[in-house]
Amino acid sequence: MLTGDFTGSAQNTVGVTLDTGDAFPGYTLFTPSSDTHAYLVDNAGGLVNRWSSAYLPGFTAYLLPDGQLLRAAQFGSSFNAGGAGGRVELFDWDGTLVWSYNYSTTQHRQDHDAIMLPNGNVLMIAWELKSKADAVAAGRNPALITQNALWPDTLVEVQPVGQTNGNIVWSWHVWDHLIQDFDASKANYDVVSNHPELMDVNFALDGSADWLHVNGLDYNAELDEILISVHNASEVWIIDHSTTTAEAAGHTGGLRGHGGDILYRWGNPRAYRAGTTADQKLFEQHNPNWIRDGLPGAGHILIFNNGVGRPGGNYSSLEEIIPPLQPDGTYTLTLGSAYGPATAAWTYTASPPSSFYAANVSSAQRLPNGDTLTENGPQGRFFEISAAGQTVWQYVCPLVNGTPLTQGQSPPAQNQVFRATRYATDYAGLAGRDLTTHGTIELQPNAPFEITDITPNLNGIFLRWDCVRDRQYTVQWSAQLGAGSWNDIGTVATIGTSAFFTDTNTMRLAGDVGMYRIRLEP
Repeated sequence: MLTGDFTGSAQNTVGVTLDTGDAFPGYTLFTPSSDTHAYLVDNAGGLVNRWSSAYLPGFTAYLLPDGQLLRAAQFGSSFNAGGAGGRVELFDWDGTLVWSYNYSTTQHRQDHDAIMLPNGNVLMIAWELKSKADAVAAGRNPALITQNALWPDTLVEVQPVGQTNGNIVWSWHVWDHLIQDFDASKANYDVVSNHPELMDVNFALDGSADWLHVNGLDYNAELDEILISVHNASEVWIIDHSTTTAEAAGHTGGLRGHGGDILYRWGNPRAYRAGTTADQKLFEQHNPNWIRDGLPGAGHILIFNNGVGRPGGNYSSLEEIIPPLQPDGTYTLTLGSAYGPATAAWTYTASPPSSFYAANVSSAQRLPNGDTLTENGPQGRFFEISAAGQTVWQYVCPLVNGTPLTQGQSPPAQNQVFRATRYATDYAGLAGRDLTTHGTIELQPNAPFEITDITPNLNGIFLRWDCVRDRQYTVQWSAQLGAGSWNDIGTVATIGTSAFFTDTNTMRLAGDVGMYRIRLEP
């Protein structure tokens, strides 16, 4: 049972549909999968900013500490599978594209996620092409090659150069860390249970080219380690980033001394033959992330467990685990056993569990007040839950293929959101920014045009009016009451259901009388 005082959102079908008043204050960033925009809304559902791209998302976006937006985008035609991207874009707060980088050819393509590292480089997930002959040479069972190729995953670090270029300064390839016991004639022949730091090339859901489908990554600057979600193995892995590219291709070097081998893996010990189906914890998960310093559970790993194929029925859950980290940055393992922990430190499931099920995408984020922001991505529904599992806030994406719904409409399936992220009100990327809301994204039914606010403030005269989205309005002023001449004093391009303008002209403000008029341009 939910408790608390509800604000006037009980009848809402989109936008904010629940607000008990206990949500962590902040701004939520999201990118609908079928929309070329990224949106930032406050806890009341007010639209604070919108960034426009020429490309659909590919698929994540991040508001950086300097106020810029890093966004992965869809570009290219090869490697057509869920999560395909191919491009990374960087926008300033005002929506100007300041850098872009295309990583999409017939040989490779960025997918799912791209993050900004502290050194200013961009780290992305990508597929690379391996032919059937390449796969067989690596010990792949030909029966597990049904599309005449494999797309093993890579991590690529790009140093931005100019406005459209970049230098690849580091890379890691799972193809360099394979083992198999199918073909004894190959150099990598051995049993994976003896080498859990490697990936069995024949452990697969099926024979599709998209073998592992890595769908998310995170970076720990203190450890200089990378966390990735290996969807098709139902595992999360940790990789050493302190290596050179040459060391990342081998088994020695780096701060941990193991090159690019897997330092830690959790979720499905069947992948390295250290357990059975009964020992599996994750089921096609998304968005593993280290809980940041200063937050409840700092240093733990939070995972959205989609729950696809879970024994006993499909349902989603959140898993917070404490990795067995040692002082030297390695992780405790007894050979032949599974990596710990045996159980999660904290888990969230709905009641009943089947009422919360996201078959794909979705995310989880720990908030400073101890709550967790999570998401049913296919439904475009993100909600904040307390440590006790109580829902305190909920928002439903009000966009279908980029078109806003009217409040009261129930969203169809096309409002999917890959990930939602909350930024605190004191987040550095928001400092000094104009956070005035532009109304809501969703439309209000039968909303009349009217000026809703005209207020003197320290800067001048502030005007706000209800508006039509994605249109241009002209603000006019006349020094005469009644019939007089009108002068254009500003234009406003709208992005939500409300627009605003501040008249700062000292001569107009010093006059005894004056009138304002708002005109919608054709």
